[in-house]
Amino acid sequence: MSLYNNTAYQRRQIKVVEDIESQVRSNDLKFSTVLPVEDYENDPRLCLTSVHFPKTDLIDSVLNTIVKPLKRITPSHFYYQKDNLHLTIKNIRVISDPPNFTVNDLIRAKNVFESVVPKYKRFEVYFYRLLLFKSNLALVGTTGEELDEIILDLDKNLSAAGIPDDKQYTNSKNFFCNMTLVRFNSQLTARYKLKIKELSSKINIKPYIIDSVTLLTSNAVLKKRKILGEWGLR
Repeated sequence: MSLYNNTAYQRRQIKVVEDIESQVRSNDLKFSTVLPVEDYENDPRLCLTSVHFPKTDLIDSVLNTIVKPLKRITPSHFYYQKDNLHLTIKNIRVISDPPNFTVNDLIRAKNVFESVVPKYKRFEVYFYRLLLFKSNLALVGTTGEELDEIILDLDKNLSAAGIPDDKQYTNSKNFFCNMTLVRFNSQLTARYKLKIKELSSKINIKPYIIDSVTLLTSNAVLKKRKILGEWGLR
């Protein structure tokens, strides 16, 4: 684990991650998930969400040290590429076909993000492990308290605008950063799981600064996407 993960706030984030892992292991999920499909790229289910698109250095590091080694073992899964890797910031509407949002919802959401996001400072992410779900694999990291502040402010204003977040969370007060790397379309082999464990123990990615938030609609792998707006953090 990174030496950066030593504040009380970061320890709370780590506890949330551990709670999620425990639920996955016991098959007792108390949070929303994306059900797997055979063709992720052409998945017609759409969500309304906000993300950060990472810079090239982070993308290259993730692809070279994590994605490529896994792809060599089982190339048939859906592996995120440069154009669809992202860090999730704040969900508004989970994926659905037909979508759970209207054109008016998009307008109201954009107005909320436009008024809230620019008030906040950029913050660092400290990636420290991989988190294996039933149908996907994510790289997770702790942050500064700015992440909770942004999310909770957006939550309050989105609810006031009549478009509350419809996602179910393990913990609705403490959040962490995550980047989905792979979505599975078949059972994982023992060799593949062992490689995930090995790679997770060797995470060595330098702290990364999140300096912008993008609001968009898309399917789960960020195909069929429509960007509604992007705002910088101070």
